[in-house]
Amino acid sequence: MKKRNGYLTAGYILTGIIAVFVIVGFFWKPYDPTAMMTGPKFDPPSLQHIMGTDNFGRDIFSRVLEGAGSTILISICTVMIGAVAGTVIGALTGYFGGIVDEVLMRLNDALTAFPSVLLALVIVGVTGGGKYNVILALGIVFIPSFARVTRTAFASIRDVNYIKSVRLMGANPLRILLVHMLPNTLSVLLPAITIGFNNAVLAEASMSYLGIGIHPPDASLGYMLSEAQGMLRLAPWYALFTGGVIVAVIFGVGLIGEGLQRRGKETL
Repeated sequence: MKKRNGYLTAGYILTGIIAVFVIVGFFWKPYDPTAMMTGPKFDPPSLQHIMGTDNFGRDIFSRVLEGAGSTILISICTVMIGAVAGTVIGALTGYFGGIVDEVLMRLNDALTAFPSVLLALVIVGVTGGGKYNVILALGIVFIPSFARVTRTAFASIRDVNYIKSVRLMGANPLRILLVHMLPNTLSVLLPAITIGFNNAVLAEASMSYLGIGIHPPDASLGYMLSEAQGMLRLAPWYALFTGGVIVAVIFGVGLIGEGLQRRGKETL
């Protein structure tokens, strides 16, 4: 009987609940998240405003839905850019080695020489703030980590017998990489994607917290947390709910990543 993976189950449940709220938030919110004075200032959680209101009388629940949707969307796009570009670089360097490995990995090392958040801040500072520039900046920053993970995974299986066999049978390198090698590296790539997603959530929240990212009055969890810091005495629920959502997202996806890693070890 196959052992049940509790980490995956808990992660799927928690992440699924958050995903439902985020998806609903794209189509419906109880109040306009940017409208001022929709309720009394610093109103505590109630039936009318289940997460209370902020210093402008805005409904915090509506803003959390808006902010969580923006943060998760940015994180997904960031991971897609980093994972796709990084996987291509890592696959080429891991399979071919030699001069291809030297050139691409030296470029990769050049990117990793800078602290990731600092590099993202520089890119956003040059291109300007906003959702799309944040996605571009973080996507570039996440390429090196995915490239290294993928390179190691592809290099570890390029000389195994079944890869040598398909190579001797005349299969072209693209087919070998996509059909025979990529599926056998998913046990390493999928946990890396979950880690990358959590790092992207933290990076986006950090940039918005510093005021470099999504511009007000649009909602962002990081910027909302920055606002809430100055209102801890008057409205502690603002920081509690905003920070709680960030923690819940990271915890849920982190459980999935841990579950995938444990499942991968069990199949070895």
